[in-house]
Amino acid sequence: MSQNYWTTKRSDGWAVKKEGANKASSIHDTQAAAWNEARRLARGAGGEALLKGSDGKIRARNTYGKDHYPPKG
Repeated sequence: MSQNYWTTKRSDGWAVKKEGANKASSIHDTQAAAWNEARRLARGAGGEALLKGSDGKIRARNTYGKDHYPPKG
């Protein structure tokens, strides 16, 4: 199972949801708080944290653990 955590805007706040899960791990009042939690969970799981902006586009991503596609150089 994937260890990726998504931060997305919902009508009730900013949600942190593990990829593949049916329910959000947590709901936060601010994007910053949700993003901090997503990064914390991804870091602990050795996965990736992804931040979706209000427009639905990925604004940021942080990879923790072994990166399958590290940059050259």
